[in-house]
Amino acid sequence: MSDTPSLIGKAVPDFSAPLTSGKTFSMSGSKGRKLVLYFYPKDSTPGCTTEGQGFRDAITEFEAAGCDVIGVSRDSLKSHENFRAKQAFPFELLSDPDEKVCQLFGVMKLKNMYGKQVRGIERSTFVIDAEGVVRAEWRGVKVPGHVAAVLAQVQALG
Repeated sequence: MSDTPSLIGKAVPDFSAPLTSGKTFSMSGSKGRKLVLYFYPKDSTPGCTTEGQGFRDAITEFEAAGCDVIGVSRDSLKSHENFRAKQAFPFELLSDPDEKVCQLFGVMKLKNMYGKQVRGIERSTFVIDAEGVVRAEWRGVKVPGHVAAVLAQVQALG
């Protein structure tokens, strides 16, 4: 169980950050469409690749539900561009090297890696409605079955 307070029912503060394809994301600019923001630890690692492929493979269903999908990690735009191209992701990846967006969503955690404590992104997903309010969140995500659960939540928003 996470000790991070829930964001459900809270409006997401406006922020902007660089995306792949030379674009810039802004929260205020995404109003009017539902949004899935999924935070993942690192480009091109097994779990993160599998998770991204799941969103890729379900993108037509997300789009049919009026929902954009954006992956977020601390990796550089160059790393993101390579990861996105290699996996043929049809959605943008947001680069957050200074952890500003990660802090807004409370996804930075101390984790044990090979017996050492390291700070990293806790795999987390947020469903944000067309008004910019968080409607669902998952923290400490296990990848199998996750994308289907997120899609069901998006579709339930109508």
